Amino acid sequence: MSLLTFFEIILLILTIASIVFYLFCAFATYYFFRIQQQAKTDFSPPISLMIPVCGLDTGAWENWLSFAQQDYPEYEILFGVRDLDDPAIPVLKKLSETFSVQVRLYTNLTPLGANHKDSILNYLLAEAKHEYLVFADSDIRVTSDYLQKIIAPLADAKVGLVTCAFIGRKPQTLGAAVASFGRCFDFIPSALIAKILDGGVKFAVGATLVTRKENLAKAGGLQFNRIGSDYNLAKRIVNAGDRVELSHYILESDTGAETLLDVITREIRWARTIRFNRGSQYYGMVFCFGTIYSLLLLLVTGFSQWAIIITLLTGLIRYVQVIFAIVCLNAPQLWPWLWSLPLRDFLSLIIWLLGAFGQQVFWRGRYLQIKEDGIIQDRLDGYTKEEAHLHQP
Repeated sequence: MSLLTFFEIILLILTIASIVFYLFCAFATYYFFRIQQQAKTDFSPPISLMIPVCGLDTGAWENWLSFAQQDYPEYEILFGVRDLDDPAIPVLKKLSETFSVQVRLYTNLTPLGANHKDSILNYLLAEAKHEYLVFADSDIRVTSDYLQKIIAPLADAKVGLVTCAFIGRKPQTLGAAVASFGRCFDFIPSALIAKILDGGVKFAVGATLVTRKENLAKAGGLQFNRIGSDYNLAKRIVNAGDRVELSHYILESDTGAETLLDVITREIRWARTIRFNRGSQYYGMVFCFGTIYSLLLLLVTGFSQWAIIITLLTGLIRYVQVIFAIVCLNAPQLWPWLWSLPLRDFLSLIIWLLGAFGQQVFWRGRYLQIKEDGIIQDRLDGYTKEEAHLHQP
């Protein structure tokens, strides 16, 4: 067997496996969204909505205003900011003055660990008045029925956690479109496949987490030195005997003006987070890049007729899967950006390869070192805090 033939066989296997993956993605997406989930309007318990903030994202005022304009009987919003000089504070003060009854702002929150987000949430949790909790990211925008829809699954006492997927439906730049493609065409379908294969949801997406104080305490509470804490919390909820539900409500993430570098940096962080939290499962993603494998197959076979057919078939099935995602996720404003799908697929492979190595990630202006099981430490001048102490003169 020649080396060239060996590569042909490997690439052919990877391409065919990826075609199966694309078809499964289309099926899983259609199967999940074929029935629209109706919110239970007779289940509306008081809610404490907690939002950790770091910096001022694009569209921040509009995002936070959407939380304050919920069509929901009783809820409070608690914003938390670590630093007193954070540029978000004046905007949040304006919001709390405008909605003084429901919005409260907490600042100067000393970190309890390397995960500043969960550290802030712990401070807010201590101030929360209600049993039902919503943890939400600061860079999402919601509709007025957000709370009513995401709380609905908790009407079932066996459900301990509800989570939501998110996409950016209105990209304004190539970077934003590429980011939205990754979420809409790859992440959400993959999550739905995992739901089918696992016989239920065993993960969570940190953009929105809905639970009860009782369930959170039962699972061991928040942890302050872990990246991928959303995934870990879902695992602990399931291990505690409760169920995790994926809401049909799709969040709008404000990625409007992101650059390609922003997207790549963040997705490398996500990739390494997945690797350290899920171990060998990460390498199963090798079967997700069929369009790139088919192009490589085309090259190594010297554009043979059968390879041309395989390449065209792979591209066609990939675009069919993408169309399913756009329609099911109601994201028509992604149509004009479909020309950039090959770039998205190429970057996905590169990011996956980079995610397979290395332990350092960049998160909100900080470099972090990831250890086994997603434990993180701050890095200072190339060292962790412990190492930096040893290298002091």
